[in-house]
Amino acid sequence: MTSAIDGLISGLDTTTIITSLMTLEAQSQTGLKAKVTTTNAYVTALQSLNVKLSSLATSAKTAATPASWEAAIAKSSAASVTATTTAGAKASSLTFSVDAVAKAQTSVSAVATDFAASYGGTLSLSVGTTADPTVTSIDLTDVTDLAGVAKAINSADTGVTATVVKISATESRLQLTSATTGLESGFDLYAGAVTAAEVTAGTATAAELMGRSAGTLITGAADAKITLWSGTGAETEVTSASNTFTGVLTGVDFTVSAVASDVTLTVGGDDAALTSLASGLVSNLTTVLSEIVSQTTNTTTTTDGATTTKFGVLSKDSDIRAMKQAVLSAASNPINGISPSSIGIVLGKDGSMSFDATKFAAALAADPDGVQAVVTGVAARLQTVAEGFSNSSTGSVTNKITSQKGYVDDLGDQILSWDTRLTLRRTALEKQYAALEVALGKLGSQSDWLTSQLETLSSNSS
Repeated sequence: MTSAIDGLISGLDTTTIITSLMTLEAQSQTGLKAKVTTTNAYVTALQSLNVKLSSLATSAKTAATPASWEAAIAKSSAASVTATTTAGAKASSLTFSVDAVAKAQTSVSAVATDFAASYGGTLSLSVGTTADPTVTSIDLTDVTDLAGVAKAINSADTGVTATVVKISATESRLQLTSATTGLESGFDLYAGAVTAAEVTAGTATAAELMGRSAGTLITGAADAKITLWSGTGAETEVTSASNTFTGVLTGVDFTVSAVASDVTLTVGGDDAALTSLASGLVSNLTTVLSEIVSQTTNTTTTTDGATTTKFGVLSKDSDIRAMKQAVLSAASNPINGISPSSIGIVLGKDGSMSFDATKFAAALAADPDGVQAVVTGVAARLQTVAEGFSNSSTGSVTNKITSQKGYVDDLGDQILSWDTRLTLRRTALEKQYAALEVALGKLGSQSDWLTSQLETLSSNSS
């Protein structure tokens, strides 16, 4: 619209004039936008710090929990025995022999050249020990070959899988394998209908096609077996359907893979895990302190003799300074008269924190309970401080973030209101200058008419 009225009559650059006037009119809105930018930077800095405080609170809570200090590690004297620890593992030692490993049963049928003669119309698959079997009936109606038998067995979902092994153009064998190890995975396959009672009584043997006593037993189902305290009056045999033994030692699981004698499991404290627990706490602590320093440090630059200072986003926030002091106090003040620095949690002269792994290891070896008391005490204090600032509902930093976001929203509403006011003002100025051009045009026309009239009068008079 403005380009249409530029200089029509007056020759004025009305677009530039209106733009200059609007710049003056928009100064208040420009100030609001600057506040939004500054406040958003402030909120972003607070959020970044809050995330790190929350991480510190989580790390401190873990380090302050007594259960975290029960970390243990199990070592085996035999490569064929591996062990892992779970909650509740205590320092202990156990010696045993591995007498057998768990196995899954694999059986192979006799050579089959004639399907009907070998398998007929119904099969019975018995799974489990003969004393307590589960018998499943398998219907072979419409089955015409050995592949169909294998499919029918697999479809029965008994935990036994069937595979056809082709020997020659006319001969094949059926191989059955249990899916799991242990005596309970043993099986027998019978022709016709067989009951569990018949299996237990041993009266179904005439109908047995393959299994533990018919066909060819490749591998027999077996439990893993260990013997504790061999050669003593307390000698005890322990079995497991799998090769993993759980609960023999509290909080320790171990897996065997071969027969072995005089295997010793030793369970002791996991110093590496405890060191990681303490160093992780200090790492989160230093991250928080580094963030505070980064967001509060002022920087000074000199260009062409002029010195300019850029203030840290949080440098003027007294609460952040108080936070830093609270965190440092929680981390460095003594616990029961013992300084954290004596076990490797060191406060530097510059206000930084560091972890001395060598000092921690020496302290842990000399007095593990004392080290635990100091670290858990420091962690509990840090948890209280960090949660006081970062808690999602009551944390002071969290609440400050919420408040500043509300302030930004309010500024945004004011900026939108100014958008409307400025649009109306620009429209009004454009109308005024357009009206000015129209008025000047009319005056110009009147001037031209008057001039022509005067010239006519002057000519007539002559």
